[in-house]
Amino acid sequence: MRIQAFESVYEDLMGEYKARFPRSGQQHERATKVMVDGGQHTLRLYPPYPVYVQSASGAYVRDLEGHDILDFWQGHFANILGHNPPLITGALSDQLAGGYGLQTGMVDELAYDLATLICQQTGAERVRLTTSGSLATMYAIMLARSFTGRDLVLKIGGGWHGAQPWGLVGVSYGQCGYQSIESEGLPGATTEEALVTQFNDCDALEQVFSQYGDRIACFILEPVVGASGAIPGRLDYIQLARELADKHGALLILDEVIAGFRFRAGSVAPFYSITPDLITLGKIAGGGMPVAAVAGRAEIMTIAGIEGGRRVRFDGGTYSAHPASMLAGKIMLQYLVDHEDEVYSYLARLGDQVRSRVESIFGEHGIIVRCTGYPNDAIPGSSLAMLHFPLRPDIEISSPDIAADPQCCMLDVREQLLKLALLLEDVYAVHGLGALSTAHTEDDLAHLYAACDRVAERLSELVQSAY
Repeated sequence: MRIQAFESVYEDLMGEYKARFPRSGQQHERATKVMVDGGQHTLRLYPPYPVYVQSASGAYVRDLEGHDILDFWQGHFANILGHNPPLITGALSDQLAGGYGLQTGMVDELAYDLATLICQQTGAERVRLTTSGSLATMYAIMLARSFTGRDLVLKIGGGWHGAQPWGLVGVSYGQCGYQSIESEGLPGATTEEALVTQFNDCDALEQVFSQYGDRIACFILEPVVGASGAIPGRLDYIQLARELADKHGALLILDEVIAGFRFRAGSVAPFYSITPDLITLGKIAGGGMPVAAVAGRAEIMTIAGIEGGRRVRFDGGTYSAHPASMLAGKIMLQYLVDHEDEVYSYLARLGDQVRSRVESIFGEHGIIVRCTGYPNDAIPGSSLAMLHFPLRPDIEISSPDIAADPQCCMLDVREQLLKLALLLEDVYAVHGLGALSTAHTEDDLAHLYAACDRVAERLSELVQSAY
């Protein structure tokens, strides 16, 4: 829903933004001459142009202008300890100074150390490492299709599983809900083999399994949906997913590229009292370096190896198990294991405070705001917080279908107005806000609350006109 006078406010914000970040504008103009749209990831490329960063430490990034910007994006949610924690950067520096750390194309003990931690903390029997979440989810689906001999892949509408063929279906909300194909150039058969169901809807899940169960190779889902709102799966829904997958002979893949090590030092599966067949990991597992993994049952994983005849060519790549990446991942995961109680209790406390306070601040200005990222009947605490602007106070944002429906929520306000308005207050947010790290302090949150107060005052009249 486009609010009357939206464009006028948007133009004002962009004008102020250009005046505040001129050097970023100059750099972006140069960048567009050599890179598509001036960058490498669409989430980083927002109008009129992105803030360009020259350094990052803890809870803050510093832009080309020298502004210290409080960051809740934190490396696509990878930096649970904040930007460039000395724990990791110091070890990487020592490793490189000692003559090791760049690519060798050979094997070492570091990959074993990281894989051992992953198995220990997720209950997996085997692991294979790669370099991105997109590759991890693609390989997991290939393993499932080979293992079951089936062709259909079931996913959640609004769930993001990376830029790989089966993932590029049902991500964007349209007139028919989440049924769109996200990209040209995909194999026709691939897109026909992806089924989409609604998150946290048990009836819809039972219906799709009833209709297609004997053809479904796997159900891949994020236990906490990321890009569509940091919405956790209900206990009954995730347990039903396990039950139906077993009943129909399909594999259950938990895509924990975001959720893994975000809520506890391991998989969230124990919160749901289930064991997935496969798990995909990334982000936090890499300690700020490009690491991803597929982990799971040995009988499935080994079909990518010699024992299984290498039926699935999950062969990694040149930079799989890169030494510096393995070291960063190992240090990160070991730290989280050793400090699990203090890390996750601290993050949960900050998360509770942020979600409640931000909702209250906007409410004091007559704006209905709902945060997602709250814990639920399975997940006991959460460091995620994403703001939504529902059109009515009775709207509960329990699935991506509601969060992305323009008849329910004002997406333009969240994705365009709020983002620019917060950046003018030196706060960087994605999809409404983002994630907390252990580097965020009470003083940082005071900065956020003051910024939200000024933004709410600025947007109040415009947003209320939509009710």
